[in-house]
Amino acid sequence: MSLELKDIKNAIVNGQTAIGIELGSTRIKTVLVAEGNKSIASGSHDWENSYLNNVWTYSLEDIWKGVQSSYNKLAESVKEKYDVTIQTTGSIGISAMMHGYMVFDKEEKLLTPFRTWRNTITGQASEALTGLFGYPIPQRWSIAHLYQAILNKEEHVSNIDYITTLAGYIHWKLTGQKVLGVGDASGMFPIDVDTRDFNMRMIKQFNQLVSADNIPWQLENIFPKVLVAGTKAGELTADGVKLLDVTGQLQPGIPLCPPEGDAGTGMVATNSVSSRTGNVSAGTSVFAMVVLEKELSRAYSEIDLVTTPDGKLVAMVHSNNCTSDYDAWMGLFAEAVKALGLNVDKPRLYDILLGAALQGDPDCGGLLAYGYISGEHITHFEEGRPMFVRSANSNFNLANFMRVNLYTALGALKTGMNILLEKEAVKLDELMGHGGFFKTKLVGQKIMAAAVNVPVSVMETAGEGGAWGIALLGSYMVNRNENESLEDFLKREVFDGEQGNSIAPDPAEVAGFNEFLKRYTKGLDIERAAVNNLR
Repeated sequence: MSLELKDIKNAIVNGQTAIGIELGSTRIKTVLVAEGNKSIASGSHDWENSYLNNVWTYSLEDIWKGVQSSYNKLAESVKEKYDVTIQTTGSIGISAMMHGYMVFDKEEKLLTPFRTWRNTITGQASEALTGLFGYPIPQRWSIAHLYQAILNKEEHVSNIDYITTLAGYIHWKLTGQKVLGVGDASGMFPIDVDTRDFNMRMIKQFNQLVSADNIPWQLENIFPKVLVAGTKAGELTADGVKLLDVTGQLQPGIPLCPPEGDAGTGMVATNSVSSRTGNVSAGTSVFAMVVLEKELSRAYSEIDLVTTPDGKLVAMVHSNNCTSDYDAWMGLFAEAVKALGLNVDKPRLYDILLGAALQGDPDCGGLLAYGYISGEHITHFEEGRPMFVRSANSNFNLANFMRVNLYTALGALKTGMNILLEKEAVKLDELMGHGGFFKTKLVGQKIMAAAVNVPVSVMETAGEGGAWGIALLGSYMVNRNENESLEDFLKREVFDGEQGNSIAPDPAEVAGFNEFLKRYTKGLDIERAAVNNLR
């Protein structure tokens, strides 16, 4: 047995580790990090949302089944690799998809099925609150869902005792603490960047707005407490152990860091928490985060304003749809390959077909596609219809077909990024990329660089994702130097010497993407017709 292996075993036994759990839209992942904040084991559980009664949702049963499965697979991996059992750890962090709507009564009963970020059913509330606050309130935000429920006169509203996010819910059940990290909280309700807490002026405005509805609560009394990175956010309770580790090996008393959203953990995982840095997470959905030097000149419905886990203002461009539709095309091509009697594994199929996109025309040869599996708020669609369109004289070949599917995955994102980089002249030195869009080497980077006209880097650690990011926030809570900022901790303890592979935008491809975007924007009428006529 090597000394390194002994050191890892000792770290696990003595709790000199951190555990991060993130609930993504298609996968729940749990990681264990040790000295140097390197991941030493992981476990995951695949899951999917359901569309029930016109709402995208996950059941509580599926949430806990997935969390337990993911953690159990981590524990099994640790036992297999290191021949030890996890009984304690230095810290635990919970992260999940941001936004959405989870409301509970005084008996801690969920009052309505979890409404996820994917829903675009709060347009009336979103528009009204944006006007009231003079601040962008996207449809995904918890406050938009809450106000829409009030406008809809839903019976459950009067029984609300607590509203939180998915990460906040899980943290609450593990610790008993009704708290939320400031980054995740910034997707519920606007944050005052001076106090790093919910904006009290806007809370008062909201309470006044609904005063005639005879609601028996004030907004501030049903919100979680907001905490910044580095703050202790409770300990794992005996009841929490039962929810997390079905084997009962894990011991209570482990400290938890503030629960965070996937946007914040993505910033941490890519070392994008300082001004003029940014990251783009591209998978089922795609969002770009740009840490601002100053506030924007006005509110834009296409731009969210959220924060880093330590409270800096961040502009967020979020598109509901990214890789799902071209994943479906990949499934079709896989069927064709299988029908021919060939055996090509999924990673190789993706590498070959997506790689072909780089041989296509810069403007995709006149092809057009929309990967709208669901609605898209940036382009003002409450529903979506995936579609591919071409004219008789388009240059229709495999390379252009794959290229247009990659381009359109970023079409809505580009619409929002143009506001930041052109209208607001926001300075951005580089984007750090992570997520499934970047798995095929060079392809995702080159396409993204062409779309945003900014160098795009992918670090070797980028594949670790948000579960690693929330583990780092747990590590920061227990291992930072006195008064050390999150930015400095990441530079010192995590990314010192870390080199990313950077790709600068190709001027011809930038021009080609801009030409495609004109077609994409003009063709939205076609998408609208499909939504109206195809059921």
